[in-house]
Amino acid sequence: MILAVFTIGAILTIVTLLANVILVKMTAKESRSCYYPNIFLVIVGLLLLGVASIAPKVDILGAGFGGWGIAALFSAAIGFVITSIIDAYQNVTA
Repeated sequence: MILAVFTIGAILTIVTLLANVILVKMTAKESRSCYYPNIFLVIVGLLLLGVASIAPKVDILGAGFGGWGIAALFSAAIGFVITSIIDAYQNVTA
């Protein structure tokens, strides 16, 4: 189960980072819309952890709701850090 959570987290991180880089390049300097995918993942992760505490055990691709929630929160945290670095360098060089 731990390997499934790491794999899901890594895949979500890559997809989120690709979306964030595209949004950073396409939006204006003042826009903060590049952070919306990360905010969405935080909300989804917290909802999945909440559902895991009250729902019976359900496995989806080797991980339960709690594992998916942890993977989403991991992906959002890494995405926030890398997106903020990319956004900072985008604003300096433009």
